[in-house]
Amino acid sequence: MTELSKTFDPAELEQRWYAHWETNGLFRPDRPGAEPWTIVNPPPNVTGSLHIGHALDNTLQDILARHARLQGKDALWVVGTDHAGIATQMVVERQMASAQQKRTDFTREEFVAKVWEWKEESGGEITQQLRRLGCSMDWANERFTMDEGFSKAVLKVFVDLHKEGLLYRDKRLVNWDPGLGTAISDLEVETREIKGSFWHLRYPLADGSGFIEVATTRPETMLADMAVAVNASDARYTHLVGKQIKLPITGRLIPIVTDDHADPELGSGAVKITPGHDFNDFEVGKRAGIAANAMLNMLDAKAQVVQVSDGLIPAELLGLTTAEARKAVVARLKAEGFLIAHTDKDGVEHDAEPRTIQTPYGDRSGVVIEPWLTDQWYVDAATLAKPAIEAVRSGAIQIVPKTWEKTFFNWMENIQSWCVSRQLWWGHRIPAWFAEDGSIYVALTEAEAQAQAGEGVALRQDSDVLDTWFSSALWPFATMGWPEETSPTLHGRYPNDVLISGFDILFFWDARMMMQGIHFMGDVPFKKLYLHGLVRAADGAKMSKSKGNVVNPLGLIDQYGADALRFFMAAMESQGRDIKMDEKRVEGYRNFATKLWNACRFAQSNGIVASTHMEAPAAELAVNKWIIAETIGCVQAVDLALADLRFDGAANAVYQFVWSRFCDWYLELIKPVFDGDEKGSIDPESKLVAGWVIDQILVLLHPFMPFITEELWHAMGPREYDLIVAKWPMADARSLDPAASKEIDWLIRLVSEIRAARTEVNIAPGTRMQMHVRDADAETLARLERQATVIARLARASVVQDAPGGGALQVVVDGATFVLPLEGIIDLAVERERLTKGIAAAAKERDALAGRLGNASFVERAKPEAVEKARADHAEKSAEAERLTAALERLG
Repeated sequence: MTELSKTFDPAELEQRWYAHWETNGLFRPDRPGAEPWTIVNPPPNVTGSLHIGHALDNTLQDILARHARLQGKDALWVVGTDHAGIATQMVVERQMASAQQKRTDFTREEFVAKVWEWKEESGGEITQQLRRLGCSMDWANERFTMDEGFSKAVLKVFVDLHKEGLLYRDKRLVNWDPGLGTAISDLEVETREIKGSFWHLRYPLADGSGFIEVATTRPETMLADMAVAVNASDARYTHLVGKQIKLPITGRLIPIVTDDHADPELGSGAVKITPGHDFNDFEVGKRAGIAANAMLNMLDAKAQVVQVSDGLIPAELLGLTTAEARKAVVARLKAEGFLIAHTDKDGVEHDAEPRTIQTPYGDRSGVVIEPWLTDQWYVDAATLAKPAIEAVRSGAIQIVPKTWEKTFFNWMENIQSWCVSRQLWWGHRIPAWFAEDGSIYVALTEAEAQAQAGEGVALRQDSDVLDTWFSSALWPFATMGWPEETSPTLHGRYPNDVLISGFDILFFWDARMMMQGIHFMGDVPFKKLYLHGLVRAADGAKMSKSKGNVVNPLGLIDQYGADALRFFMAAMESQGRDIKMDEKRVEGYRNFATKLWNACRFAQSNGIVASTHMEAPAAELAVNKWIIAETIGCVQAVDLALADLRFDGAANAVYQFVWSRFCDWYLELIKPVFDGDEKGSIDPESKLVAGWVIDQILVLLHPFMPFITEELWHAMGPREYDLIVAKWPMADARSLDPAASKEIDWLIRLVSEIRAARTEVNIAPGTRMQMHVRDADAETLARLERQATVIARLARASVVQDAPGGGALQVVVDGATFVLPLEGIIDLAVERERLTKGIAAAAKERDALAGRLGNASFVERAKPEAVEKARADHAEKSAEAERLTAALERLG
């Protein structure tokens, strides 16, 4: 047994134990014949560093992994990083820019080599940070989405989907990021409210018979207009349908068409249609019979104006940015009389009316996103989604909490084709080759593509790479060795048991894993999907660098230890609800760790050592029977909570048991009695029971607080194995003794009531008192006799037969009244006066707060936090008034 130091220092033991676990291969699945259990880590970006969301996500996963290991399962937690195409290329390009270099100064191969060099030297910092959090991942088999085996799986999926007609090339509008020079997904676009303008334009009919009015927030796009749409039911325009408009500036002739997109109730009821630069207009254009390859594209990859196919954009507008083109187009329209002025409420004319416009921005580049017409690769997500939808409906995949199912179904049932190509150099290069005649050959290798094309046909490989989410969608099976069918890891590890994920990547990643996993493996990728909430700032606001409210989990670990942060995350995670960051709570769980540490120091000093048996020791004393029953109850509560993925329920069950039942009560109840200068000793039975309970606590608490529990496990005595691979406790109800439990529960309530009553009337803690009991039944009297010594020690109250007269405290427990005379202990008159004044003051504040809360104006107009504080203060003052009133009544 190693003697514990007086102070608990998390930093030293965290580093020591993590190195021990990893060096000894204790995270590796190595239990032949045991039930396999598998979870995969959402691969963090190789560019990333640990943020508070990672801390939550990985804590929850580690709790499940360590729990499965303790249950005897062959637990595998797959770890790896994502190559993060856009993010990584941005990091390396910024690094090059500091040396006055550009990506285009190098060949593609040279640039990719530089990225690999950066990855080896600087990438993967987050994996070291995950170790600091205590994550028990299988580091010996760490994966990377660009490693050779994984890349082979990615290419096979692309080729197979293409052969099956589920992946194809098409010309469509995409979200184009001019800053990054690539297409991005809808999920990578953030919408901001921007102050803008709404211009009203007069488009002349080609026959000179009049004008039609349209309105737009983007007048520059009229350079690529291809139609004006009106609603077929709009009688104002029936006679104009089929006629042509001669556009200002370009002189292009465009038709007036009918389409339901035009709402007669909005504006003039006529809408300009620019199918090459607006998603709604693209669909209108298709319905009007305009082929995608005939749609006009007036912007280049940097969102600068270029000439369109009919050559009608004036030369002086070419090369302008969208902002510059807007000013120039508005100026010309105004000069030529095609701009309709807007008159404000004061009668003043303006070129446009002010509008707040929902504007799309790239979440990484921060630039305005342009709808842009390009050729891209698409996956038929609607077809792949159907089996995934059915898997959730049938229960083959259980989403927890179930409330997320509605969101899942709504998105999946309305899913659009998935654009999977990106215009980057870093990533999985698309395995497609183009011939000069426009033919495309998709194959695993260039040699296979050449064989398809025939000898002598010059081929050029597609320069695009695949969307990062395309490769990470294969994570549950590509990490297991697929497509190698002989892979020993694959069998028994797919499907995974559970996936832990933030709700914010439900569609980025989780749904796509379902689609790809079911399609290629013929089974769901995981049996359960647990979606947790976000970690928010203390005031409930979303954390962001711009707000300055981001919390660094590594700083919290430095200050309070990883165990305290982990326990906070578990205790606050309530089935997907967002978590408010509360550093005081983290500090409180550090105090919890210290309390357990001190309890084990107390045990050591009193000869309590590690247990040698899984089963509870035989017990005769009621206090020992009680703590054994309490331990079993705690095991049952934790088992049920973890089975339902109620992390808060499991954490709080073990917290309450350790702090209240074991430390605050059991150790006090068995504490040796001091007799003069001599210290008594704990009886042998209680030593055995206490040692067993500590062992159960350490195992139960290990998934949540792995470092301190491993340290205490070894400190309590010699062990055959480390705690990380110990056995989970059994909730054996055969050890229960209801009568003993009831007696100790009664004892705790009695002592608590006496202590509270003494405190309320200002009796010093060390003051010894006499106590008389009235109306007690035979069972209560028997309990009083058996527990008299403990009551005298913990409540400072000795049972006497006769109660002297005068003022007294009165405490009622289970129908019996316990009377504690106050004569000679306190001045009753002074105490009654103090309590009466306290009651009046608390009641006055309570009533004033009730008045404020009853004022509808205050409740409606005050800040929510002010109303909440008033409610909390009212509840506090109400409780105080009740408590003091009860104390006054007790004086008798």
